[in-house]
Amino acid sequence: MGYNARRAALSIIEVFLKRLAPYGLKPVDFSVMSTICHNPGVTSRQLCNTLSLLPPNLVGLIQSLESRGLIERRPHPHDGRAVGLHATPKGLELMAQAEQTATELEAEKTAKLTPAQRKTLLSLLQKIYL
Repeated sequence: MGYNARRAALSIIEVFLKRLAPYGLKPVDFSVMSTICHNPGVTSRQLCNTLSLLPPNLVGLIQSLESRGLIERRPHPHDGRAVGLHATPKGLELMAQAEQTATELEAEKTAKLTPAQRKTLLSLLQKIYL
């Protein structure tokens, strides 16, 4: 099972890297930006837990995204010690384009599956890692 999952992932990741290059995003950048865009105000701790990232690895990534003007930090409304991460308008626009590119790639790579099979595959994969 691991072998087949890895082969499937590699066939997608190779193309994903090429298609995300114009946006200046690596897969981890894409995951972090997508999570921030869909969860405005998410904290670094929540990002680490959600994406299985180590805090030291996330620090540089957040700084990079912030220096590119894609995200900004704002005080957390309920926790004075925490900072919420928010996509900027530039970040939202970039991610709308990048997510459209990712959606098109997924459609291409799963074209041999029926919609029901695609849904089942996604559900089964999530049972493994969620």
